[in-house]
Amino acid sequence: MNPLVLAKIISILLIIISCFMAVPAGIALYCGEERSFAAFAATIAVTAACSAAVFFILRKKRAGSLSTRDGFLMVTLSWVLASLIGAMPFYLSGSIPSFTDAFFETISGFTTTGASILTDIESLPRSMLFWRSLTHWLGGMGIVVLTVAILPLMGVGGLQLIQAEAPGPTVDRLTPRIAGTAKLLWFIYVGFTVAETLLLVLGGMDLFDALTHTFGTLATGGFSVKNAGVGHYKSAYIDGVITVFMLLAGINFTLHFRFITGRFKPILRDTELKAYLLIFATATAVAAFSLYGNIHHTVGECIRYASFQTASILTSTGFASEDFEQWPLLGQIILFMLMFVGGCTGSTSGGIKVMRIVVLFKQAVNEMKLLLHPRGVFTLKLSGGMVKKDIVYSVSGFFFLYIAVLLTVTAIVASAGHDITTSFTAVLTTLGGIGPGFGKVGPMDNYSFLEDYVKWALSFAMLAGRLELYTVLVIFLPGFWRR
Repeated sequence: MNPLVLAKIISILLIIISCFMAVPAGIALYCGEERSFAAFAATIAVTAACSAAVFFILRKKRAGSLSTRDGFLMVTLSWVLASLIGAMPFYLSGSIPSFTDAFFETISGFTTTGASILTDIESLPRSMLFWRSLTHWLGGMGIVVLTVAILPLMGVGGLQLIQAEAPGPTVDRLTPRIAGTAKLLWFIYVGFTVAETLLLVLGGMDLFDALTHTFGTLATGGFSVKNAGVGHYKSAYIDGVITVFMLLAGINFTLHFRFITGRFKPILRDTELKAYLLIFATATAVAAFSLYGNIHHTVGECIRYASFQTASILTSTGFASEDFEQWPLLGQIILFMLMFVGGCTGSTSGGIKVMRIVVLFKQAVNEMKLLLHPRGVFTLKLSGGMVKKDIVYSVSGFFFLYIAVLLTVTAIVASAGHDITTSFTAVLTTLGGIGPGFGKVGPMDNYSFLEDYVKWALSFAMLAGRLELYTVLVIFLPGFWRR
């Protein structure tokens, strides 16, 4: 362990959060929201002062490089501390009087889950609504990635942090230097943000609504500033724009980079992308079929609502354009199945990820082939290349841990007396970073009714799911703390 480098990175991270928090503080000042401004100002002052003092004290200390264990601990601490500090404005202003609720809302934002305890979203001050959505945008690409972009200034390499935080089995460098990779990812992310915001403004949204919904879309988070969500606008154009950008956010950002640089061959043969688009198209077609003649009566309407909702659940965004609990059972089952999938690796999506689903499926097929041909040799290939056995083992281990955490936390939620549908889907959607589930946590409901200890358990599920399980769970192993 290298506590000096951890302390220096954390201090920089908290200063960055303070800088971003100045934006909603400015909105509070402009809108005359005195209590909100005071809460932001106090949080910024204390956080920035303490962080600056730590960095100043350690500025001349030689810290060396990060070990793998440092990377895991750093990432986990980063998300926990970001959520604790991010919750303070909600709590201090009285916008969310319970600290448990304030932390739940904030970690839901930073982990891009979108599960909310708010019963009347539109009653919150605009500055708080903006901060709530901004936590999505920051968490989407990863606060840690943002920090990595400036680590060279501190003489610290950042690959270990990317490996610990990256949402997928492997990390694909776009440039020779990891800081360059982080900057490129953010460049693409900001570009998408500007593009979607402009398109939503053209569709009739004001700038505030367009920005906040863009934050929720590209981070695949799902926080809306309206009680009825995206359905509030009743616009096919807005539904269409958000659907497209949800799908883009669910694609590996490496592929976006290759598209921009004109390298189309790797995109066309990418197995995960093909599977992702096939899952979306199939799910949309079946969902639209289930809606036709039952909920909607034109093909266009069925495709509109089916494509929006399947994209929302598949990418773990969690936006709702209508109450999908009112859908026919076939449509609900399709959405339930998508809750286990998630987007592509290297995207802002949560869930198990399409790549892992493909690997498990192909490995299962190979096992059946071995039963028929015991002496045969069957290799697992993705995008024209062979997959190493250690990747298959890692994916299998991840899937087991995913189910184990899902069932364990479900038992904790059910221990409070909640029905199985509510308990299971509450955990499934928080672990997968989706937000709305079924039962009492449906798309038109919220998580406010849950007991405090249940909210803390679900907060852990959000953190573990966002950081790909291994990153969080490994620190609970006794061997992690041994020298």
